[in-house]
Amino acid sequence: MFKFKVRGLLLGAAALAVSALMAVPAFAQKTRITVYTALENDQMGPYKAAFEAATPDVEIAWVRDSTGIITARLLAEKDNPRADVIWGLGASSVSLFDSMDMLQPYTPKGADQIKPNFRSSKNPMAWTGMDAWLAVMCYNTVEGPKKNMPKPTSWADLTNTVYKDSIVMPNPASSGTGYQAVYAWLQIMGEKAGWEFMDKLHNNIAVYTHSGSAPCVQAAKGERVIGIGFDMRGAREKTAGAPIDLILAKEGSPWDMEATAIVKGTKNLAAAQKLADFAVSRTAYELYGKSYAIVGFPGMNPAPPNYPPSADAAMVNIDLSKMGADRARILAEWTRRYDGKSAPK
Repeated sequence: MFKFKVRGLLLGAAALAVSALMAVPAFAQKTRITVYTALENDQMGPYKAAFEAATPDVEIAWVRDSTGIITARLLAEKDNPRADVIWGLGASSVSLFDSMDMLQPYTPKGADQIKPNFRSSKNPMAWTGMDAWLAVMCYNTVEGPKKNMPKPTSWADLTNTVYKDSIVMPNPASSGTGYQAVYAWLQIMGEKAGWEFMDKLHNNIAVYTHSGSAPCVQAAKGERVIGIGFDMRGAREKTAGAPIDLILAKEGSPWDMEATAIVKGTKNLAAAQKLADFAVSRTAYELYGKSYAIVGFPGMNPAPPNYPPSADAAMVNIDLSKMGADRARILAEWTRRYDGKSAPK
């Protein structure tokens, strides 16, 4: 009897051990998805943490660079995609990918709740919008008066020779903020007048940076008087105490929308769909609202400190699909004319 009990206990323990071993990989297993993004570096950690807390069986591996670089990388990988999801890239670029059949159609759960202009018109959807960002002028209120350089109120003001070598803006080939500015100027002024404006502006440009954040940062530090840059970076620098004003040009403000999309050909479709679902959740839009004033969830009106009022009313009328389709042509012409003043890569 005693021997039978011992044998039973041993068999029971062995069975438990086998069960435990079988359970470990099931418990520990996660699907790792590659997410291409142009988000700001300080946004990536909170976004990843929130998604992985809501979806413990999926893990994000970021690939991050500026909008132009990520766009070029995705285009180069068209026939052999490496990304599973795009989360935080200009909708103009994402619309271009859609036109090239690079996106996996999917309507995320809850997408019908977001603002109509923040979602693809296709059914199933090709992409969903997150937030919108604008190009603004960041003017240093100490260095400007010291150098007798008045605060501009319009894009046209920036051609004044008083600003020679005192303006910085992003290279549109690498920066979404730079490209949206160039595209909007051509829309506002027309092709001929738009390029003539940029010819005159070029005379006052000190350097074309490779980042949309850098111009307002340089203006905040007093390295330049005016930076044409990313709205939220300017607001953040001003909140941190920098002597800058953020100016919405009276002709209108260039803008683009950050978007989410699933890359066609992903081998992790179910996990990618979970991220697309999360990207349109209220939790996600609350995260977006910590950095942006204009988000895609109705009734959510974040007001970041020192962000210019009525920014949504200043947004230029832009066709994001055409903005993406015209990208290669416009960038080729811009590069031919102005690339000589671009910062070294």
